[in-house]
Amino acid sequence: MMSLKPSLASLIIFFLICVGTACASKPHIISFRSPNLYPEGITWDPIDQHFILGSLRHRTIYSVSDAGVVDTLISDLSLPENVTFLGLTPLPPYDALAAYDLRSRERLFLAPLHGDADLDSSLSRQIANDVTVDFAGNAYVTNAAANFIWKVNAKGEASIFSRSPVFTEYPVDRSSPYSFCGLNGILYISKGYLLVVQSNTGKMFKVDADDGTARLVLLPRDLPWADGIAVRKDGIVVVVSQSKAWFLKSDDSWAEGAIFDETALEPEWFPTSVTMGGDQRVYVIYGHMEEGIFRKGEREGKWEEKIWVYVLVGLGLAYFLFWRFQMKQLITNLDKKTN
Repeated sequence: MMSLKPSLASLIIFFLICVGTACASKPHIISFRSPNLYPEGITWDPIDQHFILGSLRHRTIYSVSDAGVVDTLISDLSLPENVTFLGLTPLPPYDALAAYDLRSRERLFLAPLHGDADLDSSLSRQIANDVTVDFAGNAYVTNAAANFIWKVNAKGEASIFSRSPVFTEYPVDRSSPYSFCGLNGILYISKGYLLVVQSNTGKMFKVDADDGTARLVLLPRDLPWADGIAVRKDGIVVVVSQSKAWFLKSDDSWAEGAIFDETALEPEWFPTSVTMGGDQRVYVIYGHMEEGIFRKGEREGKWEEKIWVYVLVGLGLAYFLFWRFQMKQLITNLDKKTN
């Protein structure tokens, strides 16, 4: 067999290296300062192309541009002074869901979130934690203390939507500092169900958006101190904790899930929530309580799988080029013998 010429070998190696390098996206960090902000919730506004975040220190909702410019989007001074925002959800001294029209910047309603009268008073306390919205305008809010989910319809009418017994079936280490924090991040999936993570057990649940029935999502391992949750358009779900972000996928609508990637976060900067930007990249919000420095770190996820796909394509192309080169040499030699 004839040897491969150096020029062709160099071409193949260069092609493979370029393909691999193009797929590995570097983290994108947006740094900005806003004194005493400490953001807990974050989302992406696709219309105005900026991030929206709430504050645990102010009665204000902010926008943050991709360049790190912070603007006040909504300042609701009609709320009590000691009310703070978790996304769009005011926290104690009372729990309620506040809904705002981003066009007029006016409040649509403030829906009180009541406890569960069927529970013991020590278990029915309210800690409204995270919120998601379906296509009909219904909002779903997790109660981290009592492990149930509220539903608030588009008219601002609130009710307890799901208090499934599966939420309290799994053991909790009561000696841990955040053992009180149960149901936390919640996400609406367009197929008609919710995904909810539980901080103190590391479990994920699938909740029917019609009747509130819930079941455990089978994962290869728990997600300790799971907090925020978001989904990409390709169905990849990202869950963040104070120290780690997990990338998950499922082939059966979340009866089971697989963790195909994970990345370490910086716990000293207090990662609190996650969202998808306009480019469908994953952004994690960091909120430093003392200095007020916050960063959104981007990680594309799944790029390792993409690299291998392109490498295989590259190898196929290399084999094709090599085959053509050999055939050309064979035809040339046959012509010489014929002549």
